[in-house]
Amino acid sequence: MIGRCGDDELEEICDVINDGARAYRGVIAADRWHEPYMPMQELEREIAAGVAFWGFHEGGRLLGVMGIQPVQDVRLIRHAYTRTKAQGRGVGSALLAHLTAVKDPPMLVGTWRAAGWAVEFYRARGFELVAEEEKVRLLRRYWTIPERQVEESVVLRYSR
Repeated sequence: MIGRCGDDELEEICDVINDGARAYRGVIAADRWHEPYMPMQELEREIAAGVAFWGFHEGGRLLGVMGIQPVQDVRLIRHAYTRTKAQGRGVGSALLAHLTAVKDPPMLVGTWRAAGWAVEFYRARGFELVAEEEKVRLLRRYWTIPERQVEESVVLRYSR
């Protein structure tokens, strides 16, 4: 079942993110990886900045999360993670389908260039990679991330 995550689920959201993010260890640039991948304080800052988390619940357990953040004239997909043991079961696909059901305003997602599986996940579901110049412009306009992360990232635009 997909539903909006509540304030009482912050620890579980953080746990899902940090468990799912283990897939990036050893894949993304070493200077971009840290433990935990998302500390609770960072999660709280993201929510305060307008990221609303949606969750995939099964058997009373949160298996996956995906955030959506309205910024200016777009919506950003933020922090999309599935628990390691639930990956490959359609959790991320279901969350993404739920969030892309609303067509306006345009939707963007940023992810690590080195995480080919993540890029392909979005491409297979209607997102298209933007050109490098456009990527840099979009990341600087809509995200608040370090320049080093801009270098290591790609941006995809929802095109359906």
